[in-house]
Amino acid sequence: MISIIVAIAENRAIGLKNELIYWLPNDMKRFRKLTTGNTIVMGRKTFESLPKGALPNRRNIVVSRSAAKDAFAGTECYGSLEEALQAARSGYDYEGNHSEDVYIIGGASIYEQAIGLADRLCLTCVHDTPTEADTFFPEIDQTVWKETEREDHEKDEKHEQSYSFVDMIRR
Repeated sequence: MISIIVAIAENRAIGLKNELIYWLPNDMKRFRKLTTGNTIVMGRKTFESLPKGALPNRRNIVVSRSAAKDAFAGTECYGSLEEALQAARSGYDYEGNHSEDVYIIGGASIYEQAIGLADRLCLTCVHDTPTEADTFFPEIDQTVWKETEREDHEKDEKHEQSYSFVDMIRR
């Protein structure tokens, strides 16, 4: 299954200057829970934004048209999303468990390419519109996607914005 996972503002903003706009601890916990033991696919800029490089306990695949196959430590690198997904389909064994689940984790160009291929969207919908953003998620066509699960959260001492975890599947 190919899933897209993203935290998205009400205006579809997802980033500013190659950084996430929002820091929501529960979103990070959900991201870790869903992606651990699976394959994650990201663009070069997203990989470069990771503070410690490749994410542990996951198969990390980077899409870059210009980088060598071994350019990024702890990852596999492919020249296109199609090549990356072809490699990901071989599955991934983590602690003796086989997984064919693939999570697309960004950035905007990779999301744009993947939205037509994905089976599921794992959204953190932040109930806010940032004053600044330079990276946006593609439009979500409600005739293509159907909401299957929603979990609403109010802002609290650890979360400056209210948000909802929303899962959608392709109709």
